[in-house]
Amino acid sequence: QVQLVESGGGLVQAGGSVRLSCAASGRTFSNTAMGWFRQAPGKEHEFVAAISWSGGSTAYPDSVKGRFTISRDNAKNTVYLQMNSLKPEDTAIYYCAAAARPGVLTIPSSYEYWGQGTQVTVSS
Repeated sequence: QVQLVESGGGLVQAGGSVRLSCAASGRTFSNTAMGWFRQAPGKEHEFVAAISWSGGSTAYPDSVKGRFTISRDNAKNTVYLQMNSLKPEDTAIYYCAAAARPGVLTIPSSYEYWGQGTQVTVSS
């Protein structure tokens, strides 16, 4: 089992920055690939970023590439999402997720464990 707790969300103006954190406990965190997804009202979960267990490999969709950065600190059992140049369309609930088994990290079904989510609202 893995427990995930996100923090760092809030209200920010367009063009601003926010850093989300996801603290993990339970299963050995350093062996687990991690991802961030977001969900806006009335929409499906959207892939935002993923990082391999070592941190050596990351992935982003075109919508956030160059603006968002995922990182992890295995000593602190924490994964981060640095979000810069935020746009109103980035407004959503952001979820941290952990993948216990190998899979395609860009799809929600590859992740077994999910946090409760943190709201990010970008005002124009």
